Amino acid sequence: MTSSPTSTPRQPAAEHRPSFEHALYEAAGIAALGPSSHNCQPWGVAWPTGRGARRAAERLVDEAHGGSAEAAARISGVTSADGNETDEYVILALDRERELTSLPAHAVEMLISCGAYLQILLRALAAQGWSTDRVRFVEPLAGERRSGTRDACRSLGDTWPVSWSPLCVVRLRRTDEASGSLAGLRRTALARRTNRAPYRPDAVEPAVLDGLCAPPAGAAEGADVTVRHLVADSEREVFAGFVARHGGRDFSHRQAWRETYSFVRRDAAEAEERGDGFPLSQLFGPMPTPRRLALRVALAPTTMSVLRYAGYHRLLARQLARVVRQTPAVVAMGFADPAPGVEATVRGGARLAEYWSRATDAGLVLHPVSVVLQHDDVRTELQDRLGLPGRTFFVSRLGRPLTDFPRSPRRTGARAVRTI
Repeated sequence: MTSSPTSTPRQPAAEHRPSFEHALYEAAGIAALGPSSHNCQPWGVAWPTGRGARRAAERLVDEAHGGSAEAAARISGVTSADGNETDEYVILALDRERELTSLPAHAVEMLISCGAYLQILLRALAAQGWSTDRVRFVEPLAGERRSGTRDACRSLGDTWPVSWSPLCVVRLRRTDEASGSLAGLRRTALARRTNRAPYRPDAVEPAVLDGLCAPPAGAAEGADVTVRHLVADSEREVFAGFVARHGGRDFSHRQAWRETYSFVRRDAAEAEERGDGFPLSQLFGPMPTPRRLALRVALAPTTMSVLRYAGYHRLLARQLARVVRQTPAVVAMGFADPAPGVEATVRGGARLAEYWSRATDAGLVLHPVSVVLQHDDVRTELQDRLGLPGRTFFVSRLGRPLTDFPRSPRRTGARAVRTI
């Protein structure tokens, strides 16, 4: 009896493999559905295709890992036996034209949004046979938030978008072995949304909460983030009371509210056409047209500047606190480092995306209560009251929905992708 040679998985013929371009646009379409502060979608992703841009991307990656004996070969792209490149690069960027700037805390929110996008993008690429090989984060020099990445931008060539600041360079390697289900990832991304409606009063089972905190993979791996669930009545009462006292801060802050209101669209049709922002139904749920028009006028910055003297912002805060008080759980996520850099912040956003995806798969919904984090004095007080370490960057209601809520409009994935 003779033994047969060990068989190996059959690789698809080169002509039947989806191109990286196809895989990238598929992934970008799914990643575009990720969490985004104010639905401003401040991310961009560059695909280096020119020789100079590829050389620059290669250098940036290898500099972070002490160089490589194979670097010279990779500059032109490692090739397989059939002549197809097996390495590709993508560069995650912050689009300065889409970022929020009215509050210092928005700088963290923008990187969190970009990190969430990166996590979903890389998971979707892995599901199509493109695994992450290396990641290099671009840390600006101290005190040079905008100029610290100038050299990196210059090295990427004249086609680099002038409003983009690179955050990290990722080298991907073709494996032709799918990691996870692309269809499943797309279903989760489409189902994920912010639900501001009341939730069922049922407690979220401890085993479910533990599952949400399981070690993450992808860009979220290595994120130094703490996750705390507030489920005790006393903790949630403290949080609700805090929201009642401070939840109107943004409405009374002229610059911050003016920027927020710039993302409020006239109706769902305008929001869909523009692909960002949100109609009032996204904030308050479906409502008849007369109430929607009246509320739009009442929330306008000019009106709010007058109504705040009558305490209208405090009324809105109490309404939010009432919904928070009835929520079965609140989740708080924080950086271990009180002053995280680019890498820590982006990875924190990736951790948030992974948590939210798991919550969606478990039939749970979230409603971020960002107003208590966007002002440093309020955030510090909240952390002191609840004993939250480091720097809290995300706090949200968590539970099972009583009703569905509309999904926020998004730009097509292709609009965030540039070839350079």
